[in-house]
Amino acid sequence: MVNLHRPLLAVWVYLLLPGGQSRIVGYSNGFHYQDINNGNGNGEIYFNGIRLHVESPQSSVSASRGSSVTLPCYYRYEPELSTPRRTRVKWSWLPASSITTTSPPKTFVKETEVMVAMGDRHRSYGNFQGRVRLRRSDPGDMSLVINELQPNDTGRYRCEVIDGLEDDSVTVELEMRGVVFPYYSKKGRYRYNFFGAQRACQDQDATLATFEQLFTAWEEGLDWCNAGWLADGTVQYPITVPRDGCGGFNLAPGLRSYGQQHRLRHHYDAFCFSASVKGAVYFLEHRTKLNFTEAVQACVSDGSQIATVGQLYAAWKLQGLDRCDAGWLADGSIRYPITKSRVNCGPPQPGVRSFGFPPQSLKFGVYCHR
Repeated sequence: MVNLHRPLLAVWVYLLLPGGQSRIVGYSNGFHYQDINNGNGNGEIYFNGIRLHVESPQSSVSASRGSSVTLPCYYRYEPELSTPRRTRVKWSWLPASSITTTSPPKTFVKETEVMVAMGDRHRSYGNFQGRVRLRRSDPGDMSLVINELQPNDTGRYRCEVIDGLEDDSVTVELEMRGVVFPYYSKKGRYRYNFFGAQRACQDQDATLATFEQLFTAWEEGLDWCNAGWLADGTVQYPITVPRDGCGGFNLAPGLRSYGQQHRLRHHYDAFCFSASVKGAVYFLEHRTKLNFTEAVQACVSDGSQIATVGQLYAAWKLQGLDRCDAGWLADGSIRYPITKSRVNCGPPQPGVRSFGFPPQSLKFGVYCHR
């Protein structure tokens, strides 16, 4: 005898399984629907004429490190319901470092759960625990509020609303306001594999830049003729003025790409991204010039620490730090930030000037961070 209830049971068992994140190309929420004597023969189930819609008025949001940000998400029914229905919302996240610029992507990635909520009950996950909540400013508002924003929070967030067997979702990109800067080893050019480049950026209070961040920096005028790692494992560099040795005169301005490279064997520089700095970066007024060891101690004696390269770039770009005095930084390099060009302060363009990595016995000023 055939058990006519078995297919329906199989569907509900699957619906109750935890997790449900997909590693295939495209999006899957882990739920499996079947057309069981209640559809149009094309896999679509009838819902009595009521459709669920999930929308966001913004496809992307930008914010500063340490701030709070709201990712907008709203749901509604069509036609509008006279009585509320019990819905479940799930926010998930695809980190910016997992969003590849190659097509099709060479590796499969899965979205990470951020928060799940139903009614007054909710649960947050991983590094988001204690930092996220739903705004719920009015019926249908499922916007996600993230507090104490961190540089690694950037990426693509998905708001999915589930009502019984029906669901809909929308994505919102979260970008960080900050600055991209090229970085190379004190041992010379092209010394970092991918993981070394990651560590080098982290040491400078920064992260590896994403393609989108480098593209924005190029649009703002970044021109650098040395290839560097990006967060997705590609190697690229930005050119605004075509020239020999940088792709040649025949290539239009843009991002030059070497594509995906072997993350262990191949070595390049790094493009780092630094978001806004908590506190202040300042040039320490000192009665004498300092060698590197003395510079480190001078900042400590002043109640601060010697600044990193990422902190100096962020203070220059986001806070307008302008100082025509060369100073030590934590990595042993000598730099100074210029927002208003003037005589004896380098090229006419604004930027962070660099003297590289001189012997640490030489004497300069110092930039501190408090």
